[in-house]
Amino acid sequence: MHQETHVTSSNIVRDIIIGMSDGLTVPFALTAGLSGVLDTNHLIIVSGLSEIAAGCISMGLGGFLAGQTEIEHYDAELKREYDEIEKVPDIERKEVEEIFMSMGVDAALSRQVTAQISQDKDKWVDFMMRFELGLDKPDKNRAYQSAITIALAYMAGGVIPLAPYLIFTDNQLGFYWSCIITILALVVFGYFKSRVTAQPLLKGTLKVAFTGILAAAAAYTIAKLIS
Repeated sequence: MHQETHVTSSNIVRDIIIGMSDGLTVPFALTAGLSGVLDTNHLIIVSGLSEIAAGCISMGLGGFLAGQTEIEHYDAELKREYDEIEKVPDIERKEVEEIFMSMGVDAALSRQVTAQISQDKDKWVDFMMRFELGLDKPDKNRAYQSAITIALAYMAGGVIPLAPYLIFTDNQLGFYWSCIITILALVVFGYFKSRVTAQPLLKGTLKVAFTGILAAAAAYTIAKLIS
């Protein structure tokens, strides 16, 4: 039997984009800024790893709370709809009829279909949740999945600008290679993000790349000026 999975997939892709976007940009800006004032890789590596750990926790927790809020909001609205069809069923039936008529169904047929739907409370409430409130039932595991996905995506993005400092002992060499591979990663990520969000490819790719470059350049310049 055919089973659609596009909702779950879109949620996962959204979480990857959220985590990777910050994961590439923030550690890149941090390591670039530190490279402007430090002559040793040790502090850059320690600071970078600390930032990645903090970012994973912060972003993951944010994803978890957002997922929990979505579930709690749905449950609250679900309870309210059940209460309304018990207390004011005539008003709720009228709302169903109006929804059908807004879709182009004539008044007589709208009343007929409404009468049939209202015979089953669960289907009635589900209809109101979907078409009156525009709410789909969220996955109960959504909050945990979102937290893990965002955190892992942030970690994957954050390792990229930090990796050259782990490989090269020379601070400036690490900085140059960090810029090269991170900019390439930003271009690839920007292209991927533009494809999945149906944005113009060139504009979306350049926007993501320039955002990361601008953040790193600003951090580097400020660090140089202060030092």
